[in-house]
Amino acid sequence: MLRQIRLISGLVLFFYVGTHLLNLALGLGSLGALDVGRDIFIAFWRGWVGIVLLYGALLTHLSLVLYSLFLRRSLRLKPLEYAQVLLGLAIPFFLVEHALGTRALELLYGVNDNYIYIVLVLWVFSPELGILQNILLVVAWVHGCIGMHYWLKLKPWFPRYSLVLFMFSVLLPVSAILGFVASGREVTLLYEQSGWFDEMSKSLNLPGEDAVALVKYWTAMGRYIMGGLIAFVLLARIARTLIARRRHRVLLTYSNGRKVEIVPGHSVLEASREAGIPHASVCGGRGRCSTCRVRCGRGVEHLPPPSAEEAKVLHHVGAPDGVRLACQIRPTHGLEVTPLLPPGVSPKAAWKQPADHQGNEREICVLFADIRSFTSFSETKLPYDVVFVLNRYFRAMGEAIQEAGGQVDKFIGDGVMALFGADAEPEEACRRALAAARDMGRALDELNRSLAHDVPEPMRIGIGIHFGAVIVGVMGYGKAVSFTAIGDVVNTASRLEAETKTYHCQLIVSEALAERAGIDLTRFPHHEIEVRGRSATLGIRAIPLAADLPEIETGFTRRKKRGAAVEPAAPAAAN
Repeated sequence: MLRQIRLISGLVLFFYVGTHLLNLALGLGSLGALDVGRDIFIAFWRGWVGIVLLYGALLTHLSLVLYSLFLRRSLRLKPLEYAQVLLGLAIPFFLVEHALGTRALELLYGVNDNYIYIVLVLWVFSPELGILQNILLVVAWVHGCIGMHYWLKLKPWFPRYSLVLFMFSVLLPVSAILGFVASGREVTLLYEQSGWFDEMSKSLNLPGEDAVALVKYWTAMGRYIMGGLIAFVLLARIARTLIARRRHRVLLTYSNGRKVEIVPGHSVLEASREAGIPHASVCGGRGRCSTCRVRCGRGVEHLPPPSAEEAKVLHHVGAPDGVRLACQIRPTHGLEVTPLLPPGVSPKAAWKQPADHQGNEREICVLFADIRSFTSFSETKLPYDVVFVLNRYFRAMGEAIQEAGGQVDKFIGDGVMALFGADAEPEEACRRALAAARDMGRALDELNRSLAHDVPEPMRIGIGIHFGAVIVGVMGYGKAVSFTAIGDVVNTASRLEAETKTYHCQLIVSEALAERAGIDLTRFPHHEIEVRGRSATLGIRAIPLAADLPEIETGFTRRKKRGAAVEPAAPAAAN
């Protein structure tokens, strides 16, 4: 709840700074436009609603920032997190003089703190103060942008609009500073006119020496108070650490054998950072992204159950039992942990994934296809020609698979592996696989005709398809991570593809697949083969040409005919 309050208060302050910058940017038009914008600006922010929102958000956000600084067991942060913290703590030191010189003088002395007054003070009388106040705006804006980045980058739509948001975040403060410069030059010209300043000083009710002295005194006091609060928090952290060292230590054991001793109260993520162990955390340890999640082993029974917020995040990604967020668990007893994501994951890893991505047993069809005698072809051609032909082949086969409702799992050398059934019932999956094989045969014929002048002889392929239970999920390491399948069915499908050489045919399908698809293939030769690792023989159908398969209507093709927007099952790779 405190994180939510901190986020909401931060959004209020970010909106305030944003509207302030927009107002200043109007100075690019004229001083009059600047004051018109100010009238709109203060109509809200100096109304009772704006006052409650602004000062309530300011006090709340500052208090929670100091409290979160105290709660942190480790100050080892990522560079962007350091920037956010340091910029946030610097804001009050810049802000106090500006607030006293405008709003406080307006309330206490009746100063008309419009933009002519502000520009006179910051551009004509105290240009060094004007530089500091422009730095304040940039510091506050950058601090808010970093916070918005951590919040928004977890949204699936963020990558599409990130460039636009970045351009806006840069152009707005630049426009505001240019607007301030333009208005400063305009006021300077007015100031040089005879009699203008005398008349304007009466209208503005410029503060006297006592008011200026009051601002300077309370500016210094405000900075001392802020510095004292920060020092108090840091001293409290030191005292807590000294006390904690007298208590018992907790041993964390990582999957790579690394052992780290921590005092109770440290989170697993903080322990990883303190020990220099790379650990994923896209949201910076705020409990929003799930990328820091770990599988807990021995010692998990001593952990308290997940909070409502942690449980919500874990449910969002379909995490199984025993998986917890490293930033949320604070072990009091020894614990074994295994980080589940590589340290350099992208925000995509925090998006909601299909249940199959977490690991699941499922009945699917696996298709293998391989080009015959491609090695001899590649030895006689230039590398460019080999790559050109292969890319044409991969495109033709990939389109045929996806048009039939399958998913290209991977390209292996000159071979293709495809899966059918990640989003369909077994019968539908089998029909899609057969339809894909037929279309692949036809696509190959068309490809051979178009490449007649580029290859010495038509390309030939072998296709093997099998059906059964496999384990599916997102597997791999680093950037080489994808949704795939493992199990006996995968090995058998690969073996069937190899057997097309023995039976001099283009396609071999298992009898189990043909029966499940409900397609009559009895006109094609039947064989019983032995498959390594299987005790029983496997019935197959050897089909000379895949294009000779009958027309097969699937639920996927029916939806396409109705004009529905159909996307084949192609779960995105998790980074």
